[in-house]
Amino acid sequence: MQDAVNYQRIEQAIGFLTQNFKKQPDLDEVAAQVHLSPFHFQRLFSEWAGISPKKFLQYLTTDFLKSKINETPNLNAAADTAGLSSQSRVYDHFVTLEAVTPQEFKSGGEGLEIRFGSSASPFGECFVAATERGICKMAFVDKGALEAEIAALRKAWPEASFRRDDKVAETCVSQIFSQLQPEKPKIHLTVRGTNFQVKVWEALLNIPFGAVTTYQKIAEQIGHPNAMRAVGTAVGDNPVAYLIPCHRVIRKEGKPGPYHWGEYRKKAIIGWEMARV
Repeated sequence: MQDAVNYQRIEQAIGFLTQNFKKQPDLDEVAAQVHLSPFHFQRLFSEWAGISPKKFLQYLTTDFLKSKINETPNLNAAADTAGLSSQSRVYDHFVTLEAVTPQEFKSGGEGLEIRFGSSASPFGECFVAATERGICKMAFVDKGALEAEIAALRKAWPEASFRRDDKVAETCVSQIFSQLQPEKPKIHLTVRGTNFQVKVWEALLNIPFGAVTTYQKIAEQIGHPNAMRAVGTAVGDNPVAYLIPCHRVIRKEGKPGPYHWGEYRKKAIIGWEMARV
C-alpha cells in the first residue's frame, strides 16, 4: 500500500514539473506539492528514479526525446542491440507473444482457467491475469479501476473460468520489475486480437528498453506506411501494459502523447527506463 502512495506522489510531482518546467520550480516548491519536506521528497524521488527530479525531467523534454527517436532509426537493428540494457542490470524481459487461435478466439476462452489479481508495482497498483500459457491481461489500476478491469476481462473471455489469485500477480510483477536478477525467466504472453493488431504488438516488442520510436516508424516496420491512424488505434488497444511497451511510442515532434493508463504515468515509465540505461 505504501508503494502505491509513494508512486502517487511521484506521478503528482512529474505532473507539476511538466506543467511548470519553464518556470524552473525549485526543490522546495515541488516538495510542497506532494506534502513532503524537501529532504524526504528528494530521497523518495531519487530512490524511485535513480536520479534527481531535475535530471529526470530533462529526459522528458521535447528536444531530448526527438534525439532518442533518431538514435535507433531501424527497429529491427535496434532489437539486436537491446542487449546493451543488460550492461545496466538487465531490464530485458525476454518476452514472447502468442496469439490465440481463431477457434479459441471464437469460443471466447471455453475451457481456459484465468487467474487474476493485483499487486504493487513501481508505477502504482497493477492488475494481472494469466492462463497456463501466459499473461493475457495487464493494466495499471488507479483507485476504483480494479473492478472495471475485472469486468472487461470477463467480457473479453466470456466462456473462461476465473479465479482470484493475488499471488500470481505478485509473482509476475516481481519478475517484471526486479532489478537484481542476473537472468530473468522468459515471460509468455497470450493475446487475442486481429492479425493487424498482433503485427503492431510484435513490432512494439522490438523497441529496446530505454528507447522510443514513432507511430510512423511502427507503420513502416509492419509494411503499412500509410496506416498511422490504424497503428495508433492498435497501440492504444494493447491488452498487456508495460510488457508490450506501447509507452515507448511517441509523436514525431518529440511529445510523449496519450497513454491508456495516463499521460503522467507514461512519462514516468519513459524517464524511469532511460535513467536505467
